[in-house]
This record gives sequence, structure tokens and C-alpha cells, in this order.
Amino acid sequence: MADLILELFSEEIPARMQAKAESDLGTALEKALGEAGLSWSKLETASGPRRLAVFVDGLSERSADVKEERKGPKVGAPDKAVEGFLRGAGLSDISQAEVRSDPKKGDFYVAVIETPGRDATDIIAEAVPAIIRGFHWPKSMRWGTGELRWVRPLQRIVCVLDGKVVPFEVDGISSGDETEGHRVHGRGPFKVTSRKDYESQLSGAGHVKLTRDARREVILAGIEKVCVDAGLEWIEDKGLLEEVVGLAEWPVVVLGDMDPAFLALPPEVIQLSMRTHQKYFAVNDKKAGKLAPNFILVANIEATDGGKKLAEGNSRVLSARLDDGRFFWEKDKATPLEDMAEKLSTIAFKAELGSLGDKVERVAALARELAPKVGADPELAERAARLAKADLVSEMVGEFPELQGVMGRYYALEAGEPDAVADAIRDHYKPQGPSDSVPTDPVGIAVALADKLDTLVGFWAIDEKPTGSKDPFALRRAALGVVRIVLGSDARFSLREVGGKADFGLAEHIEGKGFVGGSWEDYGADLLSFFADRLKQHLRDEGQRHDLIDAVFALGEDDLVLITRRVEALGAFLDTEDGANLLAGYKRAANILKAEEKKGDLPADLSVNDALTAKGPAEEKALAKALSDVEAAIEGPLKSEDFTAAMAELAKLRGPVDDFFEAVMVNDEDSAVRANRLALLTKIRGTLHRVADFSRIDG
Repeated sequence: MADLILELFSEEIPARMQAKAESDLGTALEKALGEAGLSWSKLETASGPRRLAVFVDGLSERSADVKEERKGPKVGAPDKAVEGFLRGAGLSDISQAEVRSDPKKGDFYVAVIETPGRDATDIIAEAVPAIIRGFHWPKSMRWGTGELRWVRPLQRIVCVLDGKVVPFEVDGISSGDETEGHRVHGRGPFKVTSRKDYESQLSGAGHVKLTRDARREVILAGIEKVCVDAGLEWIEDKGLLEEVVGLAEWPVVVLGDMDPAFLALPPEVIQLSMRTHQKYFAVNDKKAGKLAPNFILVANIEATDGGKKLAEGNSRVLSARLDDGRFFWEKDKATPLEDMAEKLSTIAFKAELGSLGDKVERVAALARELAPKVGADPELAERAARLAKADLVSEMVGEFPELQGVMGRYYALEAGEPDAVADAIRDHYKPQGPSDSVPTDPVGIAVALADKLDTLVGFWAIDEKPTGSKDPFALRRAALGVVRIVLGSDARFSLREVGGKADFGLAEHIEGKGFVGGSWEDYGADLLSFFADRLKQHLRDEGQRHDLIDAVFALGEDDLVLITRRVEALGAFLDTEDGANLLAGYKRAANILKAEEKKGDLPADLSVNDALTAKGPAEEKALAKALSDVEAAIEGPLKSEDFTAAMAELAKLRGPVDDFFEAVMVNDEDSAVRANRLALLTKIRGTLHRVADFSRIDG
């Protein structure tokens, strides 16, 4: 058994690409070695700003010999069949094949193909260049006169098996056994013979923390120390943490100061400027619970003065950035939001759907319409909708698009707008992803729903729907956002009704401005189906079954809250023994009816004849009575939306349905009796369909 070290050393790899590239390299090498017949005990990977590495422990030194037997045609078979067999087996003459006998089938040819194993060195020397040449980066480049594409110029390839170099060449770069360390603290080069030697030299004289986990641990420990020493609290930012893990080979955490005067800026501006431009972490004053005039930077160098000059230099850079932010802030505050909103009419939303100003008009009207349905003040909802997009023309949002809505809230508060309006401006974009929260204030809910519904109706009207994995306008996210907001707020309204009003507003506000599209009658059903798919996704993530959603949607229901309650009650019912058995009885009744309908023998006006039922067996009479009782009993619960109680009533049918199928022959010789019993089955189906379309339920 041998150990393999593979390191691909290049100029700086973008931090966002390192983790996936590390995984992809390990997967590719694992696949190549496995397909070649090698085995190993452990395979591990590492990545950093300038290197990808794979370590394979306990690698077999040679692949196993392979013996394969390939059965051929019978002796005496046509020449064409023999020739095809020889080609497939790699034989030049039929004499190279064995002849074997089968008592039933007679003599036939067998080719015994023996493939000798290969040395691991030869396999690796062939596999690694192929992996490098075929490696996928989101962005890659060529350099010099070579043809190789890599994320940044590839400088060294370390490939050492059991202390010896595996010789090969890729685009003029020869494999070797020398690597480099930190640019400043320990460049090297370092000659390596084993994994232990490699890790020891890099982490020692080389000043390189090889793995992402090791660097993350150092950074987190450093952050904790500087915060404890200064009485600060780190504002956790996992995304930025993963980025700086990929920026420093030898991370050193330094605490810096900024001018406290900058704290007059909105905290989001300060944090985003730190994060986006400088990769700094923001901190709170632990006692005050507010943003502190400090920042944390992760340097890639260990300064002799403890980082004092590093902190000072970075503080000057941050001050310049925040000075820009202060300029934008003051300039924006001098412009009323209403004036900003007027400029939206000059910005295109979508050519066929008009400008952003047109969209704002539609959203304002729809928000006013939705407000009573979600418990919001219609005046406040309309006001918030008219101002919600205004900050898109502000200087601050022009610099930091991520602050759309956030800055609008601050500008609204500065202008004296009610808190509900300001908060709705901030929240109407939510949720922007699966981990984002949803609006909770009624005004924010009304505006967020109106904005998303207007977008969805508009794009369906012009027939620009998501296709496959393509969704350039994030329509799936918008629909899922509607689902989450509605269920989170328990908002009760008909999607069909609101969609129709959005469609009317669309046509009304775009008329004469180039709008060309269908009407709600053309695309409404398809859009409702799209919402059903998003609801399935949401409920499936919460453990509900997709077929139950289909069963409820089939009733034509379009109140998402009502659908969800039905689905939850139906799922709980079917998990019981009564529910499972009643579903089986329903399927049996439905199958009989389906078979009869195919024959064309089932009248459309089939109804139960009480007189005939009274002459039938006790089980037939019991089923008829149970159906009548349950049909009446579920009326109240269905009207009051107590679906659990409705399911409890349906459960009472389980016994009579089971007994009926055990004791009664449906297809009686007497046509009148047969028709009456088919009518009972129709009544079973109809009664259950009051709750859900059981034909769409699996099982």
C-alpha cells in the first residue's frame, strides 16, 4: 500500500470557487482511480487561496488482473456471427477461443480475455493530466502560449506516490515534489516526500493553514478573543466568514477603529460597506447593543507591531468608503420620496408591461384591494405601495442595490411617514429566499402580495413563464413568496378573484403603452396550477404529501389557507386505520364505476332507489343509511371549515363500506338492482369528493 499527494498550485483562486473545486477534484480523482481498479483506505481533500490538494492513504500499488469470459455463437454458426464475435472479443482467429459443450444447446465458443493489472504510477500519470485538462471552473483563462484553461495560471503540480514523483506533463508544467508556502513568511520551495512531511513543512516554516476547517477555526478563535478583550460582540456573518476563509493562507485577526461620527449613518450602510468593499466584520457594543465604531479584519500577514499599522491603514480606507456613503445619504435625504417615485416612469420594468411607474400604479391599486382581506388600512397600503420602489432611483441604492427597500424605509421615516408605511417599503421584497423572513405587519403583507401577484400576472399575460431550469425573472420565487406570506399571515382570499383583478389593472394601466397579452380567461388556470406546484413544494418541505394537495386542488379551491387546512386534516385521516381502509373501499367503488362507464352502461342521472334498497341485504341498507347520515353530518363541519370533524364523520363509512363489499354482489343479474347498487357506489364517490378528490390519492 502507498500514499499519494496531489497538489495543484496556482495564482490566487477566487474564494467563492475554492470549496466546490476542492470537492470536484477529489470526486474526479476518486472516480478515475476506482474505474482503473485501484483501492484505498482514505481519501481527503484541502483547498486554499493558491492550491487544491488531494491525499489518498493506503492506495493499492497495482490494479488487479482481470479475467473475463465472453460467450460466443454455436460451433458451425454463420461466418458473419463468428466474425462479429471475434471483433467484440479482440481475437484474430477462432482458434484463440475455447469450445465448450452444453447438454441442451450443444457446442459453443467462449473467449477468455485476460487483462493484466497496471501499476498505480502509470494509472495516476494517465488520470491526473486528463482531470486537469477537463476540469470545470465557472470562469477560466489561458495564459502564455499554452492551451490549458485554469482559473488562474497554474504554476506547479505536486504528485508524489510513496515518496517518489509520478512523472507526467501538462501544457509544459512537469509534475514534481516541490511546493510553495506563504508569499511573505515562508515561500520555500519545500520538497515533500509524504503527507506528514508536506503538512508539517507548510504549517511550520511555510506559514500555511492547509484546510478550510483549520483557517475557519483560527479566524473564529481570533474574533472571539478581540471581542472579549474590547467588550464587543461579533455580528455573525457566515457568508463573509466562508469568503475570508478562502482569502488568507495564514489568517490573523485584527481589531480596527473607525470614526464614531460615521455611526450617524444607517447601520446597514456601514455593515454593507464593510462587507462588500473591504471584507470586514461589523461588531456591536456589548453593553449598548448597538453598532460599535470598530471593525474586524482578517489579514494574511502576521505584523510585528501586532497589527497596529494594518488597522490604521484599513481604517483610512474604510473612512473613504463611508465618506461616500455619507455623501449619498445626505443627498438622498434632500430629495422627497415622492419626487424619487416620479422618476420611476422613466425606468423600464418590462417592455410589454410598461415602466416601473406603471407597475407602481397597478401595485397600489391591488394593495388597496387586498388590504381589507389581510387586516390592513387601505389608505396606508396604497401609500406604501406608491413609495415602495422610490428608493431605486436613490444614490445609495445605486451604489448598494442590496439596500433596496431598506433605504426607502429610512427615507420614509425621515419624511415623517407612518411606521407601518416605512416598514412596508422595507419588507415588500420579502421573502427573497428560503431562509428569508416574511412580512408580518398587515400593510407590509398587502404590498408584498400585490407586488408579487402583479409580477406573476403580468408575465403570464405576455406568456413569459419559467421553462425547465430557466427562471430569469425569479417567478418561482415570487409565487413561493406569495404562498409563504399567505400561510404565515393566515390571509383568506381567492387567488382566482385577486388574479382577475390584477389582470384588469394590468390591461387598464398599460392600455395604449404597448401592452400585448392574453386575458385571465386565457392563462388564469395555468397560473393557478403554477401556484399549486409552489404550494406542493412548500408543504412537501413540511412533510405533507403532494398527492393530497392534488386531491384538494381538484375541488377547484383556490384559497391557499383553506387548501392547507384540508390537506393537513386529510393527511391525518389517511394515517389512521379507518382512513386507509376507507380509501381502499373508495378505490374499489371507483374502479367498478370506471369499468361500467367504459362499457357505456352507466346512466348519467343514476340515483338510489330507496324501495329497491329496502328489499336488499342488511349490508346494503346499512350502507345507504350511513351515506345519508354522513352526507348530512359533514355539512356543518365543511361550512365552518372544521375539516378534522368532517374526516371523523367520513370515518363512520369505513365499516358499512367494508361490509357491503364483503356481502353484496354489485353486478346483480337484475338490471334494476345492479343500477341501484351502482348508484350507491356513485354516492360513496360523491360523498368523499365533498372533502377531496380521492381518485388523486396514491394507495
